[in-house]
Amino acid sequence: MTTAPVPVPDAEPVPAPATGPEPLFLPGAGVPGPPEPHHLALVVADRRLLLDADGGFPRIRDLPARSDWVPLGTLDGIPAWGGAQPDGEEPTADGARTDEPGRWTGWPALAAEVSAPLAALAGRALQVITWRRSHRWCGACRAELAEVPGEPARRCPDCGRYVPMQLSPAVLVAVTRPGPAGRPDELLLVRHSYGPTELWALVAGFVEAGETLEAAVHREVGEEVGLTLTEPVYFGSQPWAMSGPGVLLTGFTATSADPTAEPVVDGRELVAARWFPLDALPAELPPAYSISRWLIDAARAGARR
Repeated sequence: MTTAPVPVPDAEPVPAPATGPEPLFLPGAGVPGPPEPHHLALVVADRRLLLDADGGFPRIRDLPARSDWVPLGTLDGIPAWGGAQPDGEEPTADGARTDEPGRWTGWPALAAEVSAPLAALAGRALQVITWRRSHRWCGACRAELAEVPGEPARRCPDCGRYVPMQLSPAVLVAVTRPGPAGRPDELLLVRHSYGPTELWALVAGFVEAGETLEAAVHREVGEEVGLTLTEPVYFGSQPWAMSGPGVLLTGFTATSADPTAEPVVDGRELVAARWFPLDALPAELPPAYSISRWLIDAARAGARR
């Protein structure tokens, strides 16, 4: 869904981390008209985004002229556009470039500082631009793909193959069981063999072709820790820019079908799994901007987000 742009004077400040009501981000690929000077500009280089000197997103007018801007949606009615940093002009390892009007930062650091709508806009920019860089050629006839106006998609001009930006859904689940008499319920937390291995996180995995989200929850828990569950309950979802273009995390809650069962790790994806009392969770938890943490906090508080 896309909203029409709201006329904004050039002097209006760039949306940036601030107190007060959260801005409204509406993702979409059908922003009418070309970019205007006051529109927002999100430039992506590798896995980093360019911020202005105040820590917000630059305006189109703040950057060198270019013709390859891609519509991302609107933020409080202001169109936002994404673009890739040209090859050979990537920032240095410390995120600095003397000819840029700000600094480069990764999505995790940005998401830890800004509101959820701003993090979602930045994540969409990362996902869309990354997808475009990896989907330039037709997989059927090898011709260069062309844009489909108003859609996050490309089409082959030779064979007509339609290539949309597809989602890659993944599930994660907060599994609980009743605690000992007089004690709080317990939450299953795991440590993975990849990624931030020091964190205690939730069982998670990608959905297989032909599989429902609920079936994926049962399968992942059975494969990774050998437990069976009651019927999973949907909690919420979050686009996840850290795992590649189109990744959508879907969260569930469930209860262990056997309250006496202990987890047995698969030895491949997981290196540890434990039940933790909800009033004594470890400090090494996922970051506050992640749906994994939202699920954990909701279980601890006894309420869904």
